[in-house]
Amino acid sequence: MPHLYLLIQYNDFKKSDAAFYLNIKIVFVDHSELHAREYVDENHRKYTFHWQDPDGKLISRWDNAPHFRELATFPHHKHLSLALAVDSYDISLNEVMAFILRQIQKV
Repeated sequence: MPHLYLLIQYNDFKKSDAAFYLNIKIVFVDHSELHAREYVDENHRKYTFHWQDPDGKLISRWDNAPHFRELATFPHHKHLSLALAVDSYDISLNEVMAFILRQIQKV
């Protein structure tokens, strides 16, 4: 399978025995971008995976910021627009990448 991304930019990465923090940007062949931030330690995990089109318009964002308490999957949710969030689950960067790559391959 050919590469479906053009660039992986590591903005920050920190690791200790008990935690890590990752901040990257991935530019895909369709020029959409994934901005991914994730922090994990022994007690919790915080993440946001923001996928946008070449003009900077949100396509989808997965995160676990503690808002949208009405959702069954709180705090995990997926933004389909700036105003709309739906149920999601504790998603990984690998799962988000697989989802995006499937979407790009459909085009």
